[in-house]
Amino acid sequence: MRVLAELPHSDCKITIFGMNQKFIIKFEQGNLEQSYKIAESDVLNGVNGVFEILDEQFINQVLQSFTSMRTGFNDTYNRYY
Repeated sequence: MRVLAELPHSDCKITIFGMNQKFIIKFEQGNLEQSYKIAESDVLNGVNGVFEILDEQFINQVLQSFTSMRTGFNDTYNRYY
């Protein structure tokens, strides 16, 4: 897996990887991460096409998922510790 690009964002780290004819889009926020895979053949203009897919609406949904993930993990952790 190789790093193709990083997209600067104030609320999370966004990295685009290439592996096995797929783009892997990885979002990181603290100790949480989300990844999405898309076939290279499904994207026009290579990695620049991936940048076009990553609009603010999608990134906001990813950030909401991080909030939900964090709440779920904290609730589970607090039940046991």
